[in-house]
Amino acid sequence: MFVPMKPILLGYIRVSTEMQTHSGAGLEAQKLFLQAEADRRGMELEIVQESEAMSGKSYTKRVALLEAMQRLDSGKAQGLAVAKLDRLSRSVADFLSILERSRRGKWSLVIGDLSLDTSTPIGEAMATIAATFAQLERKRIGERTKEALAIKKAEGVQLGRPRLLDNKIRLEIIQKAALWPNTLHSIARELNAAGVLSATGGKWYPSTISKIVKAA
Repeated sequence: MFVPMKPILLGYIRVSTEMQTHSGAGLEAQKLFLQAEADRRGMELEIVQESEAMSGKSYTKRVALLEAMQRLDSGKAQGLAVAKLDRLSRSVADFLSILERSRRGKWSLVIGDLSLDTSTPIGEAMATIAATFAQLERKRIGERTKEALAIKKAEGVQLGRPRLLDNKIRLEIIQKAALWPNTLHSIARELNAAGVLSATGGKWYPSTISKIVKAA
């Protein structure tokens, strides 16, 4: 008796760092989702795994993904699935390019964290919208980070590796605090007026002076 072959779902996996391997976005978590998705659709799952060295931002640099799409275009597989959108693309332009390719090749694109399947018109539209908002949020996070760093810099905080406090300054602070224990404010004001930077490259505060004294 002839048994028709099941359609093939290519499950694309990409783990960019060792930390992600042990997180919710790790290798085993992705495999479990993809297998469940293939079973639900009555498809045969084939895992396509990208090496970390090829996990660049642009999908055009990912050899395994490009080979998978070539199989899909030629009809040797019927769908491409990812556990999370960012496993496939972090760029709206890249995602739209892949989406257009799936349209032309008539293969479906399944995105787990968005519960989307582009084999349906609604799924295709929602996938495009979701990718747009995902990129917008990443840009907003980047802008907020830059603003926070700019504020720190304006406050005189040195960004990057903390500076080491000069031993001469440390001893001077300890000696003054020992002679005048109630003048931490005065010591901080004196150091700031002299243009002496703290260990973090910023201004001096009574709390900073107190920490140095207690550590002595």
